[in-house]
Amino acid sequence: MTSPIRSASPHPAIVFAVIFVAIFLLHLPLLQLPYFWDEAGYYIPAARDLWLSGSLIPHTTVSNAHPPLVMGWIALWWKCVGYAPVVTRSAMLMVAAFSLLGVFRLAERAANLQVAIASTLCTALYPVFLVQSSLAQVDLAAAGLTFWGLSAYLDERPFAVAIWLSLAALAKETAILAPVALAAWEILGLLMPKREALQGLWKRADGVDTGRAARPARRVVSLLVPLLPLTLWYTYHYSRTGYVFGNPEFFRFNVAATLNPWRFLLALSLRLWQAFGYLHLWVLTVAMLLAMFLPPIKDDGIDRPRITIPVQLIFLVVVTAYVVAMALIGGAVLARYMLPAVPLVIIVAVSTLRRRLRYWSAAVLAVAVAFVVAWFWNPPYGFSPEDNLAYRDYVVLHQDGERFLEARYPMEHALTAWPASDELTRPWLGYVTRPVQVVRIEDFSLEEVLSAAEFRSHFEVALVFSTKYEPAHPMLDRWKAWENLKRRFFGFHRDLPPAAAAQILGGRVVFSEERKGQWVAVIEMEQSEIQNAEGMSDVPAYRCIKWQECVLITSHTSRPGASCSESREARVRWTSVSTLHFTRAETIISRCSSEVMRPGITLRALSPTGGAVASSMSPARIPTRSAEPTPPRTSGVSSSTGPPSPAIRQVMVPRWGLTVSTTASKIFSKPTS
Repeated sequence: MTSPIRSASPHPAIVFAVIFVAIFLLHLPLLQLPYFWDEAGYYIPAARDLWLSGSLIPHTTVSNAHPPLVMGWIALWWKCVGYAPVVTRSAMLMVAAFSLLGVFRLAERAANLQVAIASTLCTALYPVFLVQSSLAQVDLAAAGLTFWGLSAYLDERPFAVAIWLSLAALAKETAILAPVALAAWEILGLLMPKREALQGLWKRADGVDTGRAARPARRVVSLLVPLLPLTLWYTYHYSRTGYVFGNPEFFRFNVAATLNPWRFLLALSLRLWQAFGYLHLWVLTVAMLLAMFLPPIKDDGIDRPRITIPVQLIFLVVVTAYVVAMALIGGAVLARYMLPAVPLVIIVAVSTLRRRLRYWSAAVLAVAVAFVVAWFWNPPYGFSPEDNLAYRDYVVLHQDGERFLEARYPMEHALTAWPASDELTRPWLGYVTRPVQVVRIEDFSLEEVLSAAEFRSHFEVALVFSTKYEPAHPMLDRWKAWENLKRRFFGFHRDLPPAAAAQILGGRVVFSEERKGQWVAVIEMEQSEIQNAEGMSDVPAYRCIKWQECVLITSHTSRPGASCSESREARVRWTSVSTLHFTRAETIISRCSSEVMRPGITLRALSPTGGAVASSMSPARIPTRSAEPTPPRTSGVSSSTGPPSPAIRQVMVPRWGLTVSTTASKIFSKPTS
């Protein structure tokens, strides 16, 4: 039976059109920006591979096993309209508008039309949601489809629940958390004693018992159906790559390295802050808590209605699932991972304000203003630039620095770190017009820059930048215990300022720019320093070799030296998939190692499936990719007088440094058998 409130609801198409036009106008100055961070590192290359070759498994970047729904959506628009950042960002704004429509319908179903309008406005203006609306990433799409699934769940439409939540899981694998948590909640309702006080927790807003009377088995099944398409995707991914949950380094970073009780407690506190207080969300949370001390407002002698306790518990189950799960897994504690939970908090808070404050609309307006201020105001602690408009500062800085480098040093080798290494070597990301040869280090900490200084003859210029945002006067700056915990569990480091990096590298700063705590600089190496470094490389070839340059022809090679600890491993696994690419690899032996390698050593070719280990190449192999066409292949291993030319070089430098020695290059190819 349709309620009077819902009959007065505007048509969904009209709501979608209003939302899309509003957020499109808000993002108009951002639509032409090049791709940022994880966009450039994974999602855009994966979508581009799907667009150009139809492959669901990316081959120009290492696969992280993310389901391909969002990449397919982007590739579809590129095929229909053309490849350009404005097309990508417009397509993602459509996803954002659809997600906000899901928030609107969910809030209207849980409360009423007024709460729906206010909740949708606050969600759209929340800084993390606003920025993610135009970025080519998967978290917002997964959140939006989850909202549609929750709306169908409250409406008792099991088939729609299964469809929406399955699509959410195919947008991002972590979206499976909501249906699994709700299925567990339903099963708990079935197992609870038949007491009216307890069974009332599983009643729907209109009084229908959703725990027992309304076909609970069908409801549980609809919540578990999303496991099927996600399982099929992982099966397909395993059949193509040999890995289920992405490449080993991705799995280690996001799962294996996070299973520590102390890290879990720290991450849990951060997740709670992101769900209830991050970037002025605390203004809404505090207002809600204060309003709870006031009696409900009466309309015509009747208390204003609230969101029913069963619906609030459903929201609480989903929020709790995300807070706990995202504290347990995920190497980077990013706020965008909490997007499925934050709008649920906003809906409950706005409903509480409307029920207990006579001028609740003024309170909501104050919250909206606080969110807008957070677009431009950076907090007094480290945060991810992708959480507000600081990401635009990052992109503009890198545009300026890399255009300067390309114009002044077009043929030089540039030392830099990721993601600038991808920005310089892939013109289709929008930063440069042609590839720049790159020597890659992990970051610009003191240890990494000192290591790079020992082989300065391999580059003539350096592009250095802030890899982490650091405020001018950070909170807890003098608390060394907190900094040590961040270093241990969250990969914290401090980047050297440009002047210090230039002094260590033996160069001078020729370009520098700074915006609100972020900076970029170009350092030109002094010729005398380069000549001195080249002189140090004249060592006998049969001494303990610290450097051996090789070339591998494989389907595709992942980036195993993504961390210093990985570079120290004696065996590194490689990944290969369908399309052939050149790879220049460096074999590095630490100074504390006693292993001796000779130029004539035989190194094993890689397996076509990518599941094998190049076991003779030890202790570390640091690969990069080149977009150059591949020459005819031969079976097994053969010698060569030099590497294919030209090849774009990216070298990961281990923390302890390295020494160059002259060795013969080798060429490897995938066996024809």
